[in-house]
Amino acid sequence: MAINTIEFLLFAMAVCAIYFVVPKKVKWIVLLLASYIYYFIASGKLTVFLIITTISIYLLALALNKVDDKTKKLCKDLEKDEKKKLKAKANKKKKWLVVVAILINFGILLTLKYANFFGGNINSLLSKIGINLTIPKFNFILPLGISYYTLQAISYVIDVYRGKYKADKNLGRVALFVSFFPQMTEGPIGRYDDLAMQLYEPHKFNYNNAKFGIQLMVWGFFKKMVIADRAGIFVNTVFADFAQYHGIEIFMAVALYTIQIYAEFSGCIDIVRGLAQVLGINMAENFRRPFFSKSVQEFWRRWHITLGTWLKDYVFYPVSFSGACIKLTEKAKKLGKFVAKFVPAAFALFFVWFGNGLWHGASWKYVFYGLYYYIIMMLGLLFEPLFNKIITKLNINKEAWWYKLIQMTRTTLFVLIGMLIFRAHRLKDAFTMFMSMLNMDNIGMLANKALYSIGIKPKDFVVIAVGVLIMLIIAIIQEKGVNIRESISKKNIFFRWILYYAIVLAILIFGIYGPGYVAANFIYGQF
Repeated sequence: MAINTIEFLLFAMAVCAIYFVVPKKVKWIVLLLASYIYYFIASGKLTVFLIITTISIYLLALALNKVDDKTKKLCKDLEKDEKKKLKAKANKKKKWLVVVAILINFGILLTLKYANFFGGNINSLLSKIGINLTIPKFNFILPLGISYYTLQAISYVIDVYRGKYKADKNLGRVALFVSFFPQMTEGPIGRYDDLAMQLYEPHKFNYNNAKFGIQLMVWGFFKKMVIADRAGIFVNTVFADFAQYHGIEIFMAVALYTIQIYAEFSGCIDIVRGLAQVLGINMAENFRRPFFSKSVQEFWRRWHITLGTWLKDYVFYPVSFSGACIKLTEKAKKLGKFVAKFVPAAFALFFVWFGNGLWHGASWKYVFYGLYYYIIMMLGLLFEPLFNKIITKLNINKEAWWYKLIQMTRTTLFVLIGMLIFRAHRLKDAFTMFMSMLNMDNIGMLANKALYSIGIKPKDFVVIAVGVLIMLIIAIIQEKGVNIRESISKKNIFFRWILYYAIVLAILIFGIYGPGYVAANFIYGQF
């Protein structure tokens, strides 16, 4: 039951209707039952892994609090040195509880998602050194959203360990936090202190929430069905037989894929955030106009925000404050301030971007995808002093519009290369396509109908272009700090309803759906 189907809309409408008519005390139960029904429809017996994750983090978080409470009680009558020893012992025990939580949940994820990847690479290594041992391949089916809910679950246990909040004694509330159905397809990755109580608290029907939520959902459907699914046809055609294309054809495919994945991913997030808002629940923002970024670092602060913040909080900071990184920093200080800043950042960010790449998929191309951005960022940090000197010497105004445009163009080109790596079937294919793209002897095809007839018709390009222009205009307005939905609500009723009908009609007329059409799977849904 993909979220871009009639079945999902009917399911969501039924959940909302039931939620707002049942008594306050059972509203959260409605959401929990709906979430498990939705999940069981999508994953069947694989729901057991969701249950294991939920129960494991629930029990281990309670165990963390039990250790804290016991330590606090025992420390009352102890001397300072004895308190210190007892707290150190307790902290060691707590660390092991966190390790158990990580081993259970990442163990499930690694087994189901990465077993064949690691096994295949081990087999290859063993054969090269002459060892006749073969690790068998497994035909595991991934439960829906396992990469998302696993990170969400782990963050809960780590936050309890860090003392950010107490472990929740309500198993149902923990279960709802992990399984809330709108976020299962593509996130966003929520945090317990932001989301759990919102899910548990009863919400009355609110007209503004319903209005703004539906608006956001419709906008998401527009991006997905009108822009992303149409662009995807061209993209799939070229990437499926890339050897038949070169130059501007491949560049167009990469550009359209970038449009496709943004429109689709952000569209999905808009749909689920809109649905949650109808229910009175505010989910985390996952995109903030990434193509206005003036650097790759900024791009990743605006793209898939919840994954980026998760990696920052639970990978970057722990690695940065680890004993190994502290020792490395001390050694780097001897070589100057810049080295002392660069080396620990490079050390910690390696794990962030290796993890980012591997999280996206069990393939070396995804690992390289993450390391590609890591290398760009490291080169940026390495040459930053030189660039600043050049800019100062040339008396360039960093706030000038043309300079910002150059920065955004440069960043977009880096992103396009990253998207090529991401979309290609293999890393080798990505390299071949990149080299082929450099041969622009067919750039004249920009004025040729043949270019706009690859998989789709020229009129489809017009629809895509208009859709992208609409997205761009809205993004520019938002970048200026304007809340689009609130701004629309202040317009007269005639204007509002003309606008509502226009976008709904655009979806009905230009959306990719209908008899013989299979709803296109969400790209990030596979991760």
